[in-house]
Amino acid sequence: MTTARIIEDDRKTTQSGKAKAGRWVMEFEREQAMRADPLTGWSGSGDTATQVRMVFDSMDDALAYAAAKGIATHVVPAAPISLKLQTYADNFR
Repeated sequence: MTTARIIEDDRKTTQSGKAKAGRWVMEFEREQAMRADPLTGWSGSGDTATQVRMVFDSMDDALAYAAAKGIATHVVPAAPISLKLQTYADNFR
């Protein structure tokens, strides 16, 4: 059975805008183990589903798609953002 993660796409720390915040991304989990290529030594797998990323506007849309296609899922919410407000002088305490 295919398994996927539904991840809340959070804002990167280097971005100040909120244009792509609140999106949900579905990524498929690996079903085959990674193995070393005997010629190059690089790790690889025949499982190409891990290369697929699907973007949804809401968690409900992602869950509805997974239910319609028979995909087992688990939801990973974004970590809460905590701001530590301080002044420049606090650096020298």
